[in-house]
Amino acid sequence: MFQSEDRITGTNKLVSLPWGAQQKKDFCLFRLFCPRALNIDLVLFDHYEQRTGEYHPMEKLDDGSWQLTLPGYHTGKYYAYRIHHPQKASGLLRTRTLIADPWSTHITTTNHYNQHSRSQITEPEPFDWEGDTFVIPEKHRELIIYETHLKDLTSDPSAGAKHPGTYQGFIETGITGGINHLKRLGVNAVEFLPLHKFAGFEPPFRQKTSEGYYNTWNPYSRNYWGYMTSFYFVPETMYASDGSVQPGAITGKSPAASYEFKQLVKALHKEGISVIMDVVYNHVSNYDFNPLKYMDKSEFFRMDKKRHFTSESGCGNDLRTESPHIRELIISSIQWWMQEYHIDGFRFDMANLIDSETISGIREQARQMNPDVLLIAEPWGGGYDPVRFSENGWSAWNDQIRNGVKGYDPVDSPGFIFGKWHHETQRESLENYIKGTLINKPNGRFHQQEHTVNYLECHDGYTLGDFIRIALDPAKKTAAFNDKSSLIALNEQELRCSRLAALFLMTSQGIPMIHAGQEWGRSKWIVPENKNDPNAGKLDHNSYEKGNRTNYLDFNEIEANISLFNYYQGLIQLRKSFPQLRLAEPHEISFHDSQDALHLTYEIQCKTHHPDERLLVSLNGNPHKDHKITLPEGKWEIIADANKVSLASPLPVHEAIFTVPGTSGVILRSSGAP
Repeated sequence: MFQSEDRITGTNKLVSLPWGAQQKKDFCLFRLFCPRALNIDLVLFDHYEQRTGEYHPMEKLDDGSWQLTLPGYHTGKYYAYRIHHPQKASGLLRTRTLIADPWSTHITTTNHYNQHSRSQITEPEPFDWEGDTFVIPEKHRELIIYETHLKDLTSDPSAGAKHPGTYQGFIETGITGGINHLKRLGVNAVEFLPLHKFAGFEPPFRQKTSEGYYNTWNPYSRNYWGYMTSFYFVPETMYASDGSVQPGAITGKSPAASYEFKQLVKALHKEGISVIMDVVYNHVSNYDFNPLKYMDKSEFFRMDKKRHFTSESGCGNDLRTESPHIRELIISSIQWWMQEYHIDGFRFDMANLIDSETISGIREQARQMNPDVLLIAEPWGGGYDPVRFSENGWSAWNDQIRNGVKGYDPVDSPGFIFGKWHHETQRESLENYIKGTLINKPNGRFHQQEHTVNYLECHDGYTLGDFIRIALDPAKKTAAFNDKSSLIALNEQELRCSRLAALFLMTSQGIPMIHAGQEWGRSKWIVPENKNDPNAGKLDHNSYEKGNRTNYLDFNEIEANISLFNYYQGLIQLRKSFPQLRLAEPHEISFHDSQDALHLTYEIQCKTHHPDERLLVSLNGNPHKDHKITLPEGKWEIIADANKVSLASPLPVHEAIFTVPGTSGVILRSSGAP
């Protein structure tokens, strides 16, 4: 049995950050890598609001780093850097603004697009983990992931939280939202949208700023999702008990965010729920004075021939992850979150922009700390290459199964659950998705089944519920609705498509992931509270900027689609109860012949687990035709059909011929050899 510290670090020695500020017994050491600067001053402040600080010149070393040893005890004080670059050197950004330390472990900011960041000198805060360690299983296919924004599960009044939208609120007991919803549903992993300190505010809409920004794209002037990282070692302070989302408010004046985030992780771990963080190492924030930009633009970012930032990320500045310093920052950041916050896994945004050496380094160093750590790539960015990540031992989001099952676009490219074919998909592809989307098979992308993260909905794009609403009624794609009431309850055909999608997802080999609200077909209706939003009242496919009811989960809506919620709940329990649905090898899944390519029937007999128990799954994507299947020899019973899961009271099947109606599916069980 590992001691907690040994389990977290893999050794008895804790990881220490090689850069930033380190307070020792009677001095503080500051280190910064800025190879082309002429000189750098460290500016020390007694408190955040102080305008004028003490200037201390730093010493440049031969390796391009800068260092300062400041006698005395300085914990709690703030600091920033004044960098002087040569005027004629190219590939540098110059500013007289003081910049914070990119290696900060605590930051105080103002809710403004510039952030006005100041680093604080800190020492480790005591925290009682009560023996907590990683809870992620060795076999990642045991996971059922729930992707969510931290605020979405507690911000609506229906969640019942006393501290809505906060770390504390997420783990309140006796409420409907937060951790209690995860427990009710039965998932065993939560994947949070970014929780690194990010730039949550963008320039004012249609107002030219002193820096020359003119925001014509974001009427909300917010970045709600968090894919604009500013500091890679700091938890987002707006979600702390002393945080605020009000413009102009100061956040991070205390260490509450760090302490409360640890409380959140510990509480989730006590319930057996793994914690996965969505991290963004392909670009940084756009509008604040991000330190890396002003330390050395061309050293830390990819440039085009005119020395402009490249934007393969679509976010204006691509990190040069092949830079030794950026690689060190990324790997150290991963180690820091594992050590200090006991994070079980990471989902890497646009990971294809991360170079191969860094990908390998992340894997090696993270697995030294926890051999079972889960590394998930979003395998896009300058191309699409999930195979590359599978070859490196990573998992990746599987858009093949997403496109094949529901489609890529609800109007132009619907998929299997509508009786249609996404242009890349064929019957053999669907069979391969069920087996694990394995390489060297149609549309295969993965060398191992556990490398595929199967999903039909995520934070990007339409919700699955809205995708189905639009696919069955294309006019809804552009229609504006006066209120949400007509959208909440799914009609019968929408429900049939939703349940068939859930059945396909939960019976496919790999790691299933559902997005918040998918379990009741929630709609992202754009709340018409911003007069500058031309899409108000429509269905949203990119709600990144809306910190309002468009994104917040209204748990009162569950009742309108309670049958779908119960179906997801039942399928999750079914997947946990039957190893065949998550741990079967490809050769243990055998497909029956069918004259209709939209009809899939297969048997699973998992010899390692329950060798005498067989499952038969039949999925009929044809909305116009029922299909009859001949049951193999044996006594069969229904444990799930098109409407409900019957795990506690399975229904016996007395006939050898079984009918699977259009747009529906069934799972049958037979105990004993055929």
